[in-house]
Amino acid sequence: MNILFIANHLNVGGISSYLLTLGGGLKERGHNVYVASSGGGLEDRFKKSGIEHLHVPLRTKKEVSPKIIISFLKLSGQVRKLNIDVLHSNSRTTQVLGNLLSRYNKGIAHIFTCHGFFKPKLSRKLFPCWGNAVIAISSQVKEHLVMDFKLDEKKISVINNGIDTASFGDFSAREKTRRELGVNDACLLVGIIARLSDVKGHTYLLQAMRNVVKIFPCVKLLIAGEGKTGALLVEEVNELGIKDKVIFLAEAQNNRDILAAMDVFVMPSLQEGLGLALMEAMAQGLAVVGSSVGGIKTLIQDKENGLLVEPADPAGLAQAIIKLLGDNALRVELGKNARKFIMENFSREKMVDETERVYEKCLEKED
Repeated sequence: MNILFIANHLNVGGISSYLLTLGGGLKERGHNVYVASSGGGLEDRFKKSGIEHLHVPLRTKKEVSPKIIISFLKLSGQVRKLNIDVLHSNSRTTQVLGNLLSRYNKGIAHIFTCHGFFKPKLSRKLFPCWGNAVIAISSQVKEHLVMDFKLDEKKISVINNGIDTASFGDFSAREKTRRELGVNDACLLVGIIARLSDVKGHTYLLQAMRNVVKIFPCVKLLIAGEGKTGALLVEEVNELGIKDKVIFLAEAQNNRDILAAMDVFVMPSLQEGLGLALMEAMAQGLAVVGSSVGGIKTLIQDKENGLLVEPADPAGLAQAIIKLLGDNALRVELGKNARKFIMENFSREKMVDETERVYEKCLEKED
């Protein structure tokens, strides 16, 4: 098959990681894989995986945008030239573009992966653009699509994100990464990798850390990611009086090395489709704390492979983090169980298998 992924950008983030993992697996099975996007810091990693990049101006969140039209005009010829069989979109704007391309180029299947939760806006209901099939990354996302958008269940396949577990579990970069971050050997490092957005719950983690540092004065918090709430979070850190305890890292090119530097990983989201960064932290073998929402509940089995807390609960978060920081044996045990859980249930091979079957089923219908 000739497969074209469509993404807004190739910067560090859940969708880029998903496409790298899926694309690499599909390439190994002999498929030709391309990705169209506005580019970004991970372009070289896609190239090394044998995935050719087609540059289009898709850096937009507006579903009615001149950038979508320009991208459509640029890709229409490429789709025919490359004899594309499958278009695979991954956001609302790329969903609209994928729908236009599949309608203009008959016989091409359009698959959309829903990575989270949409606001049920009127425009999404009037112009759904779901394509031939929809992949939901968790059962909670599928339920959202059925309940909020009345999407036919038969159109949806639940395919959990997969992890290339062989890429994680290595802590050889720990000392080097901690030195670069300015974290000394005596300090414990709590961390989160996520876009800086209200829905990710950073503010509750910052409030929790104010209590954590009272018990563990040497602890540091690493916030890795970019987004619209960055300036507000910096301001909040200053207001909470924990400026010297928080490290902001705009973009992590290698999540594995960043995770290797951590002692505890926290995902305090208010809403989460599944949580790819959380999965990577678990695959790395870290002790994890997550809020009891969405797909996080699929990943964390409380007190077995991590700790669950209620969302928007700084006191609960602080209590869980303090518990882990104060008990090295518990951190090791939960981290070991977390890695085993991911290896057994969320492998890259399983994700590639199931996605490939969705592609094949859609192409059979197109014939």
